[in-house]
Amino acid sequence: MTTESAAIETDAPREWSVDDSIELYRTDAWGKGYFGINANGHVVVRPDTTDRHVIDIHEVMEGLQARDICAPVVIRFSDILAHRLRHLHDAFARAMIENDYRGGYLAVYPIKVNQQRSVVEAVYRFGGPFGFGLEVGSKPELLAVMALTGDAGDRPIICNGFKDDSYIEAVILASMLGRRIIPVVENFDELALILKHSRRHDVRPSIGVRIKLAAEGAGRWKESAGAKSKFGLFINEIVELMEVLAGAGMQDCLELVHCHPGSQLHDIRRIKDTVSELAHVYAELCGMGAKLKYIDVGGGLGVDYDGSGSNFSSSMNYSMEEYAADIVYRIGSVCNAKGLPHPIIVSESGRAIAAYTSVLVFNVLGSSALDQFRVRDDDLLHKTLPLPISDLVTAYRDVHCDRLVECYHDAAQAYEQTMQGFGLGFIDLRQRALAERLFWATCVRIRDLAGDLDEVPSELEGLRALLSDIYFCNFSIFQSLPDSWAIDQLFPIMPLHRLDERPCREAVLVDITCDSDGQIDHFVAEQGIRRTLSVHPYVTGEDYYLAAFLVGAYQETLGDLHNLFGDTHVVHIRGDDDGGWRIEEVVQGDTATELLEYMQFNVERLLTQLEQDCEHAMREGRMSLEQGRALRRFYASELRGYTYLEPEG
Repeated sequence: MTTESAAIETDAPREWSVDDSIELYRTDAWGKGYFGINANGHVVVRPDTTDRHVIDIHEVMEGLQARDICAPVVIRFSDILAHRLRHLHDAFARAMIENDYRGGYLAVYPIKVNQQRSVVEAVYRFGGPFGFGLEVGSKPELLAVMALTGDAGDRPIICNGFKDDSYIEAVILASMLGRRIIPVVENFDELALILKHSRRHDVRPSIGVRIKLAAEGAGRWKESAGAKSKFGLFINEIVELMEVLAGAGMQDCLELVHCHPGSQLHDIRRIKDTVSELAHVYAELCGMGAKLKYIDVGGGLGVDYDGSGSNFSSSMNYSMEEYAADIVYRIGSVCNAKGLPHPIIVSESGRAIAAYTSVLVFNVLGSSALDQFRVRDDDLLHKTLPLPISDLVTAYRDVHCDRLVECYHDAAQAYEQTMQGFGLGFIDLRQRALAERLFWATCVRIRDLAGDLDEVPSELEGLRALLSDIYFCNFSIFQSLPDSWAIDQLFPIMPLHRLDERPCREAVLVDITCDSDGQIDHFVAEQGIRRTLSVHPYVTGEDYYLAAFLVGAYQETLGDLHNLFGDTHVVHIRGDDDGGWRIEEVVQGDTATELLEYMQFNVERLLTQLEQDCEHAMREGRMSLEQGRALRRFYASELRGYTYLEPEG
């Protein structure tokens, strides 16, 4: 699903407008009302998708810069988080009314999606009016949630993941604190641990079980569902689990059935199949004596990263309303047919809750252009040139719209032969420089003429990407957009400002790590994927901000420390009643000291070693006393500083 971007003519007579940028970057499609562009050509946020609060992100960046908070920075809009939770609640509420569903609905937020304290606390706070809870998948996550949920009441805590003895004991102890906590049996051995600690502490626990369904998942993570899935019990084991509970007189403790349909499910049919199968398992277990109250449909609710609304891995062919309606209808239908009460539906839609809330803003540090090469008149007047370079001169002169492919083939072959000749010592450095100018200038001429054709020949489709600029950007893909590198996840990326100007350059983005994989060359397009991003000319000394959107799910917690680039600054922004914005919280990014100590460097020892080196240099006369003092101050200051590039001064 790859299409190259159409040429943007720099000499087009019609002026560029904000509407053109909206169409080019597809902000209305993937933005879902949360993101748009204002009359000044700046990207804005509408946290509740209305004009009640409109926040200019470029204005926010200027405000942060005035407070000495520089890019890269993650800006988190807490009001979007509140709106996503309310939207999810309302979608299920409407579906239940339409289908006369008499159970309830609860969302639980899987904190693995974004485990930052401020995010978890905000989700828990905003989900309070709806009774929404939290999901944990490890012992450390459980320990955090146990302490955060003192006022939980009946708000659920779902415990997934592999569990050892102490994990299970922590669950039982949490239930003694009054938490509505449900350990989900992922493998059969966990049941024995639950029974052991329940007897030890005289607690009748609420128990859940994850079913290994036959229905397969869809998309990038389709293998996480079905018979080969990582978690869950086979039906044969479920029957055995019921027998063990009956023998212990604890059949009534089994309150929840759970499944994992997959992640980022882009096809609604897979959700329908999974929920139908789960509903039938629920009904059968009720018939066997289980007192089930909850049916947990797991995660999987997708995010439309490219705005296409299609059956594509970075999109979804359904809405949140359709998702809720299908789940409610299928569970209700099975229960009605079996004469069973409607259970409380639980979903773990972490990606859909968190993705829209965060925007990664980074600045451009510089650019490199392959169409910078110019052929001078005297380049074409050489009398004696090696044959490959002479062929390049001919190819450059002969470029014509009727023979573009032939000229490109001739130029590519001659350039390859030139490089071989240089490697064998037959061509000198000046001749190679001439060949370089000729080849790239020829490619530019071919590209520009091909842009006027009704249909670009397939051999030339890659020229636009080949000749695109390189924009050097102040961030680490491995830290802030790891899914873009690891699984080619598509994130909407666009300039934050100058969107009332024509973006007349095409670029790929590279980060500041020393890794060739640290680049982004896949971008949102109307159909498929663009291999370049339309950008404005970079002007040295001027701020040019780009932003990656929908990055609130997984990116902050999956990031690694490649080249010791750490967490960026994170700023929480809320809308004001007067239509403005305010900073709710600033979380400073990692310092060099924090990352070095994480890697087991002793920073005090490093300082001591540096001071000893300064003393040695001063004794030998290589450094003055004042220079030594300045170096020590500089070194100590940099240890306390941001790991990313900062403005001078």
